[in-house]
Amino acid sequence: MDAATTASRATVATGDIARLANVGRAAVSNWRRRFADFPAPVGGSSASPQYALTEVQAWFARHGKPFALRPVDKVWQSLRGATGDLLLGDRIGYLGAVLAMLDRDPDRWRRLAEQADPELIQQLPAALRDTLPEIAHLIIDEPTTDELAIVRLAIEAAERDGHLDVFEFLCQRYREVHSRRRSDTPPEYARLMTELAGVAGGRVLDPACGIGELLATACRAGAAEVRGQDISVSAARLAAVRLLLDGASAVVVAGDALHPVERTPGQFDVVLCDPPFGERSWTQDPSADVDRWEYGLPPRGEPELAWAQHCLAQVRPGGRVVILMPPGAADRRAGRRIRANLLRAGALRAVVSLPAAAACDLWVLQRPDQHRPPTHLLVVDASTDLARATRAWAAFHTDQVGALPDGSRALPVVDLIGDQVCLSPGRHLPAGDPKTDYPPALDRWSSAVADLLPLLPDLTVHPPPDATATITVGELLRAGALHIRQAPPGLAVADDGGHPVLTARDVRLARPASGRAERLAEAVTVEVGDVVTPLAPRTPVVRVVTERGALLGPRLYLLRVDPEHLDPWFVAGFLRSAQRAAISDGISSGVRWDIRRTRLPRLPLTEQQAHGAAVRRLMAFETGLRELRAWGEDLVEQGLQGLADGDLRPAVRHD
Repeated sequence: MDAATTASRATVATGDIARLANVGRAAVSNWRRRFADFPAPVGGSSASPQYALTEVQAWFARHGKPFALRPVDKVWQSLRGATGDLLLGDRIGYLGAVLAMLDRDPDRWRRLAEQADPELIQQLPAALRDTLPEIAHLIIDEPTTDELAIVRLAIEAAERDGHLDVFEFLCQRYREVHSRRRSDTPPEYARLMTELAGVAGGRVLDPACGIGELLATACRAGAAEVRGQDISVSAARLAAVRLLLDGASAVVVAGDALHPVERTPGQFDVVLCDPPFGERSWTQDPSADVDRWEYGLPPRGEPELAWAQHCLAQVRPGGRVVILMPPGAADRRAGRRIRANLLRAGALRAVVSLPAAAACDLWVLQRPDQHRPPTHLLVVDASTDLARATRAWAAFHTDQVGALPDGSRALPVVDLIGDQVCLSPGRHLPAGDPKTDYPPALDRWSSAVADLLPLLPDLTVHPPPDATATITVGELLRAGALHIRQAPPGLAVADDGGHPVLTARDVRLARPASGRAERLAEAVTVEVGDVVTPLAPRTPVVRVVTERGALLGPRLYLLRVDPEHLDPWFVAGFLRSAQRAAISDGISSGVRWDIRRTRLPRLPLTEQQAHGAAVRRLMAFETGLRELRAWGEDLVEQGLQGLADGDLRPAVRHD
């Protein structure tokens, strides 16, 4: 498929139309009601319809309304029309890698571009790895014909607007699509963090880098070398390409920083980190990580204290860590022992409160050296003035405590190490504006609820049929309608190097592949639509793969269905029901279950697909429910804390 055909299939949402027409969403909704010839949706949902871009362009032309469509807009809308939201990061990262190759070796791309599409598809991954050795480990898949057409569109756009500008535009649109799924560090906070850390001339690490906002800011602030890590291969690729196009000396890897196999402590001058908050499933074997938990093994409900200690372990003595932390980490009872140990050792130097909308504080830590531990902790209220934190740190760090600005204070450590070890700046500074984060927490929770409810499928009650013909997974296997795969026995999962690996833990937590392993000849590469489930589930868990390219990890079944005969979500739904029944009967409590005996009803493919669509929405609802629970817990904490501080009062209603 050529670029023109791909562009003709591009779609736009209501927000895209408003942006391209330079109007508000309300104006687009008004046009939909007023004009009978406004294009009909071609996809999406009733809440978020998608329109054919060519039809929208024609409508604007007929009505003489301005509609500015640049080449880079065609690239983005073609991506939205050809790629699901979950795969957008992968596709944008691949586009960026091609743009980086074009920037570094334009002649090589021109030679490749002369090839027919089948040859180019085969040769492009190796060419990218050869030209861009810094990100060779992140180039793990081949583009499809549709994706190759979008690559050509992107190159046309880059010739007009520049390689980095095109990639940054696509990254910005990606952030907007996933604004509720992932949160990137706001630029103003990233700048503050690099100022407090003093990154100039140093080696900088971000162990939860996302798409690289902190690393890019550190490079612009003069860091000599930066290294990033993220559990998502997609995010790691975006960050690596972004830094590469910006001319930075950077290495970015994919992997789970809190569960690494190999340790590399004390190698960096600075660690900047905006870790994921509220990972209540975090666990750690204390015997496997004694050195890292120098200040105490973080309890299950305090994953952020695990991140803080992990970051401290990565810097040299005297090296500095600047990390965003939830406000509750400063005074939750479960973390008081670790906070006290950090204070006694002089590792925790400052706690800065940020604007309420940020819903986080900023901690400055420093790995202790041979000098006498500091005797004071700096607390700063920067909720109305971020520059106050920079001024306060400069005075505090140079022992000019008398020059501390209003809204900051140096607290004796000995006075803080008490029963609660409360480090919240609001508890130690004069009362000013309310510090409660309850309103933004309520808004976030309410928005999440509103987004979650439409995911539920419309299911009606029907009496059970008298009899339904069934077939077992084993019979489908013998008929060739599906295949069962497992990882080869010798596959050794590590934290670094090799290919990404989808582990049993990844399946349980519904997260991207986090392991790494060297590819064996018998290794199984997961594909979109594969059904994966643990061999010995302790709770019912089945997942349909939405990101291809990772290797199948140990202790997992993979079912690859023939799409001509089976719908993968239909199969996943019945596998999960069979797991629940087996666990209820006491058959599968950490014991391998016989997946081949699972029975599925014999249904036509169209009925399977309708059933599978409902299963898919229910599983998406379940994933959102986990996030909603964590946000709800934070909402309760903010409400209780605000009532205790006096920042919140019950509303008085007058009937």
